[in-house]
Amino acid sequence: MEYLSFEEVVKAVDGEVLVKGNRFDYNDISTDTRKIHDKSIFIALKGENFNGNSYVKQASEKGAYICVVDEVFFKNEDIKEYTSIIKVKNTRKALLDLAKYYRSKLNIKVVAITGSTGKTSTKDLTAAVLSAKYKVFKTEGNFNNEIGLPLMIFKLDNSFEVAVLEMGMSNLGEIHRMVEAARPDIALITNVGISHIENLKTRENILRAKLEVTDYFNEENVLIVNGDNDLLGAIDNKNYTLIKTGFENEWDFYAHDIVLNEKSIDFKVKQAQEEESIHIDLPGKHNVWNALLAIACGKVLKMSLEEIKEGLKNLQTTAMRLDIIRGNKFTIVNDCYNASPDSMKAAIDVLTNIKGKRKIAVLGTMRELGEESFRAHMEVGEYAKEKGIDLLIALGEFDKAYGEGFQDGKNGNIIEEDKESFLKLEDYDEVVEFLISYLGKEDVVLFKASRAMKFERMIEKLKTKND
Repeated sequence: MEYLSFEEVVKAVDGEVLVKGNRFDYNDISTDTRKIHDKSIFIALKGENFNGNSYVKQASEKGAYICVVDEVFFKNEDIKEYTSIIKVKNTRKALLDLAKYYRSKLNIKVVAITGSTGKTSTKDLTAAVLSAKYKVFKTEGNFNNEIGLPLMIFKLDNSFEVAVLEMGMSNLGEIHRMVEAARPDIALITNVGISHIENLKTRENILRAKLEVTDYFNEENVLIVNGDNDLLGAIDNKNYTLIKTGFENEWDFYAHDIVLNEKSIDFKVKQAQEEESIHIDLPGKHNVWNALLAIACGKVLKMSLEEIKEGLKNLQTTAMRLDIIRGNKFTIVNDCYNASPDSMKAAIDVLTNIKGKRKIAVLGTMRELGEESFRAHMEVGEYAKEKGIDLLIALGEFDKAYGEGFQDGKNGNIIEEDKESFLKLEDYDEVVEFLISYLGKEDVVLFKASRAMKFERMIEKLKTKND
């Protein structure tokens, strides 16, 4: 990170200096005392099961040069001579305020990415595109909330030319607070589905929450959206430049001649009078939508389609997102990172497109769907049946809904040779044991659920039986 003076830090967080130490050459920011090292700024956050204010002594001992607190639990004699203590009203707000100030000192373009699904894949694609011309930083892992985003901003310095920052949310106001800190120049919205509808009640409210990404936009800013999404396709705005992409209509950036390969996609992209053939080493029709957003972003940042095509060769994807693992006996599709109705259907599409004999889907709970939960899980079950999935194994609280969708309202376990098959199982070891006995040579099995279910545990066990 670039250097901030002690006075700048105090002013940025609107803090009161309780203790002033004697070292100010800090170069990192942390919210976790387990990861603190010499020369750090420690922001003491509070959660449901922890209070960072209780760990100021440990932070000082580990080498923190500044501790920002909103409650005082330390004793002065426990603080090392190099550590300063700054007290603020709210440390979560202080983290964002400090990130906002730090961002203002950087001469860097910021691309913000949000949407109900596809954020991380679009982040990876956008970073790949831009890497052909610029030095690019992209959000690490899932650091995409009001704590993770500012920590990503602090990893920036003026050696980077573009930062691609992912922004997730579960309620109104969250993206607004993140963009106040990040001040994006360009924003991409992948889609508006029903993820987080439990909190926001309607898709229109989800759209409102996503559009907070433009809250600080003016005529110099650009919003790029997937126009094939019904709500995004209908938006209009005159306060900033709006670009729409897709392949169901001839938008500003339009894909056609789409070929879905087992592990890749090919298509032609047309923009104005330009056209280029594109190859991407990612499977699935949904990644055409994601790629179009990335391509449009490259054009906004003055790249040619030829440069964009070269950049896509640098694609590095985030783990556990449609990772196809071929073994000697069967193939595993690992898509355990997260789940929503749209991403479930996209993963099933990929499963059906992979070369193999029987197609098996192991599906778990999709979270934060509220009153839509049962219907949404049932629809995914119906979709799996429509796509010809040979066996659906359901786990979690909505296994019955999967079954009703897959079996036209019937419930229970059905395993019959050469007929549609459905299983409700509860124990991960039971799933693995069943699959080891069930899977034959060249079968393909998909694992997909919300992150909290940790389906990768089953994959790790199953991989050992696939040599």
